[in-house]
Amino acid sequence: MPDLLTDRLLLRRWRDGDATFAFELYSRWEVQRFLGRTPRVMADLREAEALVRRLRRREDRFRAYRVVELAATGEPLGTVMLQPLPASGASEPLRPSGDTEIGWHFHPAHWGRGYATEAAGSLLAAALDDGCPRVLAVTYPDNRASQRVCERIGMTSLGVSDAYYNTAMELFERTA
Repeated sequence: MPDLLTDRLLLRRWRDGDATFAFELYSRWEVQRFLGRTPRVMADLREAEALVRRLRRREDRFRAYRVVELAATGEPLGTVMLQPLPASGASEPLRPSGDTEIGWHFHPAHWGRGYATEAAGSLLAAALDDGCPRVLAVTYPDNRASQRVCERIGMTSLGVSDAYYNTAMELFERTA
């Protein structure tokens, strides 16, 4: 998937130099508290460097990991992703469900400005335009901010489901 440009934002591929930003973002509890079954903050810059290397290798038609930055200044604000959604199951690592997930993580200094909605909406539209038949989002039940983003980008709530990540999550869907 190509990089995407919106009115205010550039959604671009990760670069080697993005590890400092990744650490600044993912070392914050307020960002991590809704991520994964056992949320934890990123421990050090080496962990951020490893994350950037992994994300740069994982690209295909319906898998994209992007840094979101202000188009006018290049300031990094957060991230958006499109990736295979893991099914709940007994074995680790969890196996792909066959569904595609969209997600976003933004630095708290940039919350409340519509950046997540703008970036996620752009990535969602690109995926659907490129032939992805359905995109899902999962949020913790008390993550109202992300649920509002789901609603703003045209996703429909399907209620609580434990079909993914071995965790009961609010499930949202958008079809082509």
